[in-house]
Amino acid sequence: MKTISFAVPCYNSADYMDKCIASLIECGDDIEVIIVDDGSTKDDTANIADGWAERYPDIVKVIHKENGGHGSAVNAGLDAATGLYFKVVDSDDWLDLHSMVPVMTYLRTQLDVDDPTDMVIANYVYEKVHDNTRTVMRYRSTFPTNKRFTWEDVGSFNKSQYLLMHSVIYRTQLLKDMGLRLPEHCFYVDNIFIYEPLPHVKSMYYLDVDMYRYFIGREDQSVNEATMMSRIDQQLRVTRTMIDAVDVMAVEPRRLRKYMESYLSMMLTIDSVFLRMRDTDEDNEKLKEIWNYLKESSPALYRRVRSNVLNVGTNLPTKIGRKAGLGGYHLAQKIFKFN
Repeated sequence: MKTISFAVPCYNSADYMDKCIASLIECGDDIEVIIVDDGSTKDDTANIADGWAERYPDIVKVIHKENGGHGSAVNAGLDAATGLYFKVVDSDDWLDLHSMVPVMTYLRTQLDVDDPTDMVIANYVYEKVHDNTRTVMRYRSTFPTNKRFTWEDVGSFNKSQYLLMHSVIYRTQLLKDMGLRLPEHCFYVDNIFIYEPLPHVKSMYYLDVDMYRYFIGREDQSVNEATMMSRIDQQLRVTRTMIDAVDVMAVEPRRLRKYMESYLSMMLTIDSVFLRMRDTDEDNEKLKEIWNYLKESSPALYRRVRSNVLNVGTNLPTKIGRKAGLGGYHLAQKIFKFN
């Protein structure tokens, strides 16, 4: 069995995918790299992928498929994965070789144990192209370091700390057993990928190393602010999927329930901010609809999420309230260095 399967969704990624794949190859011979060419037609992505497979036939697999979006590519990668662990690495990002040494060392220890750790966590780094700065997102204040732990051992998350696709490595069979499937032709499905499996995770291990390098700032990137505004319907679709996927108020233990509530609050904050930025009658109606969707699904969760300080601030009534909420959002951008 391979130690880990890396899935690399690629869509017209020729300009940057080599750096990503090269960083994975360095992790060792006991890995597999699954390059998913998601219907690329505008550049040489397909040929580049095949070239890697020719050079590393025992490591690299290539899947050529019709375009189905990021979620579809992740699904294809998971279906093909044979490693004990599974990690998605977007084609414009990369892994830090120095940090991957202890990560791979730990993953290899799990190959011969009866109950391998469900989720392995490490830091990720925002690589900001606009101002050539880096912001490291760590979890040392939240998780025990270099020891196996459960949700009962988790401390408090601060306002900028969330588990993202960048920071986690899941046990492959956990994802397959729970039947994880991401929506096709939809952006922002990484939120579902990290959120829905959490109640199935019983054991974790955190390494305080800067594993994942998250390149951010390209104009065509899905997390670009203008792009997010134009794709708000997909953001709303993802939020609804997350509401439907987990009965948060029934989640145990309490620390995990509190975290999932906080994550959903963050999602509703994003929905609210971008709908209020657009500020049309249709967008105002969509804002009412998403909040009603949560309320109808779980009145108790609705009350808790609605009273979260993030959502109180971004949903203040009147134009003055709207201006204050959006100002708070842009201040958070500067503090936490996202987007």
